[in-house]
Amino acid sequence: MVGFYDYTVWMTYASLISSVAGIFCACAGHPRWALACLALSGLLDAFDGKVARTKKDRTEAEKAFGVQIDSLCDMVCFGTLPVVIAYHLGMHTVVGMAVLALYILAGLIRLAWFNVTTANEPPREDGRKYYQGLPITSISMILPTFYAIGTLTPRLFLYGLPVVMLVTGLLFVLRFPFRKPTTTELYIIIGVGVLTVLYILACHRWGSVLPWKWVLRRVPGTS
Repeated sequence: MVGFYDYTVWMTYASLISSVAGIFCACAGHPRWALACLALSGLLDAFDGKVARTKKDRTEAEKAFGVQIDSLCDMVCFGTLPVVIAYHLGMHTVVGMAVLALYILAGLIRLAWFNVTTANEPPREDGRKYYQGLPITSISMILPTFYAIGTLTPRLFLYGLPVVMLVTGLLFVLRFPFRKPTTTELYIIIGVGVLTVLYILACHRWGSVLPWKWVLRRVPGTS
């Protein structure tokens, strides 16, 4: 069989499977579970590199393969899945679809640029590590968080979602230093993400008016 299948790539593969499940959930009209899958993909992505680096005898082919599948999976997890979720949350007007097209294009450009710079530029040696622009994985926190806020203010969600997707896409490709979180900060972000997803899933049981239902009642041609 072609490819690699040891434990160094398991989390990356699991992240991809989670995002595919999220696409199915969004298309089936279950945006809460789709957002949970998006957040899970983000969680798995946060640790797949750390897990891979525990294997000290990785060959150059294994390292290069890991870089490539990470970017390819990111395109599905944090490029395609958020677009499908946003589309089914009401962004299926001409303007909304144009914004989503720009978002996924920006994600593609960012990931391709990351692969190029990873292959041709040495790592920073100044003791502080930065991303150039906003990491594409950040959507796994941004979209669930905005959805959670939208459960309280549905009108804000309806008109704000296209803005959030557009601005996030632009930040993917704008050149500015974005500091990588420390280990402590990463755990805090994960904790907030978990609480956000639990809140989103619990809203249905509490009988809250979820924004996706509110949006669909106001989009022509939907029920």
